[in-house]
Amino acid sequence: MEPTFTAIQLYPTLRDSLAQIDSTLEENREFVPRSSHRRFRLALTDLGELALLPRILSHMHTEAPNVELEVIALEIDKVEEWLAAGKVNAVICSRPITASGVEHQIILRERYVCLLNRHHPSIDDHLSLEQFMDAKHAVVAASSGHGLAEDVLARLGLKRKVSLVVPHFSILPRVLQKSDLVVILPQQIASAFVSEAPLKALELPFEVPPFDVTLYWQAHTSRSPAQRWFCKSIINAITAED
Repeated sequence: MEPTFTAIQLYPTLRDSLAQIDSTLEENREFVPRSSHRRFRLALTDLGELALLPRILSHMHTEAPNVELEVIALEIDKVEEWLAAGKVNAVICSRPITASGVEHQIILRERYVCLLNRHHPSIDDHLSLEQFMDAKHAVVAASSGHGLAEDVLARLGLKRKVSLVVPHFSILPRVLQKSDLVVILPQQIASAFVSEAPLKALELPFEVPPFDVTLYWQAHTSRSPAQRWFCKSIINAITAED
């Protein structure tokens, strides 16, 4: 069934009104972490799951052992809609979200490196621009929200040899172990992959600015005690270990 033209026009107003009603109800609803069974929804990339989720879950369950956390696979083009509609309580990503009514806090400062097989046939412990351009590359789909290095390459007029495009970061260690592919990754997760597999992380042969990993949530939900606790719990879980 397709919505009518009138329904499409009315939807933003009705959505905002319903969100305001929910927010008002939440303001008067007590939240006791220790006894709560509430479910929270957090949008993350699989990279965020690997690097951040264990810390977030551990911290949350220390204070609220019975709360549920549902992780929604991040689709960067949809997060503004998800926040506005209340599909997720919060989003963690590295791409800026500039929609009105969205609050944020930086939780992590990161930078990109190049990850490859420790025994790569043509690259030792230093990566030149020529080697980078000659290598075959694996890339992760743009919907993950990690595209800063791609933007820099485009500005420099550099076009790589892309041999593999995957939807998730988590498969990369196994792929790199069995190939001579290289991939650009945030340093923190690259280091984790190096500690678990015969891989190495090298500095990129061109400058990519460091970037912020940021927590976003809808501003009006901050009046909810449960929402405030949820965001504070995430912030404390990540910043306490940095």
